[in-house]
Amino acid sequence: MGQWFYAEGNRERRGPLPGENLVELFRSGRIALDTLVWREGMDQWQPLRAFAGELGLTDPPPAELPVAPSSAPAGPPPLQATPAPANVNIATPKRGLSGCAIAGIIAAVVGVVLVALVGVLAAIAVPAYQGYTLRAKTAAAYAGMVPLKAQISTFAAEHQRCPVNDDAGFGAPESYAQAGIGSIRIGRFDNGHCGLEALLQVPDEVQLQGKAIWLDYDPGSGQWHCSAEVDDKYLPHECRG
Repeated sequence: MGQWFYAEGNRERRGPLPGENLVELFRSGRIALDTLVWREGMDQWQPLRAFAGELGLTDPPPAELPVAPSSAPAGPPPLQATPAPANVNIATPKRGLSGCAIAGIIAAVVGVVLVALVGVLAAIAVPAYQGYTLRAKTAAAYAGMVPLKAQISTFAAEHQRCPVNDDAGFGAPESYAQAGIGSIRIGRFDNGHCGLEALLQVPDEVQLQGKAIWLDYDPGSGQWHCSAEVDDKYLPHECRG
């Protein structure tokens, strides 16, 4: 049957392994018919059901699936605030100094104070602006994912299974590329829930580039949950915690 790869939870690639091992994983409930698989000669990943006849598969017995963590990993500690400048003591002009000397001293002291104030303001304003920019980019990416929620929940209700990228009405992962998003994979999580994974494409922002945002849908409760690899302070409120 050749050497196969499969996407565990449609997220992590596993393999290579013989077709017989792939069949055993299916029969033990480790993988399902909507699990994405690939072998040499295929143009792209396809759901296992496309090869059910070739591999001689039948529905596996029900099994408990491991639950993926619902919260994003902790990010780096927040930057420490820049300490405020020490008080500047203005020297009292000595008796006998000329008006030009006094003016020079005052100008020097004022210059030092202004430079210190500019440094403090820059230390506060630059990180604040950077944080605002990152939040705006993750908010735009999240907005691009939201329209797929209704499509996924409707498909799950009608077909009693999670959709994948190759199903009718759903495009390839790269077809969902847009501002801030490189691709969106649609499928089933390890906990049995349906949903999608968006990979952020923001090359100039190391805090976001290549990080994932997940939307997890529980068909039983009809509830959606958002989580991400991105630090909470850069995420929309819906995805924090």
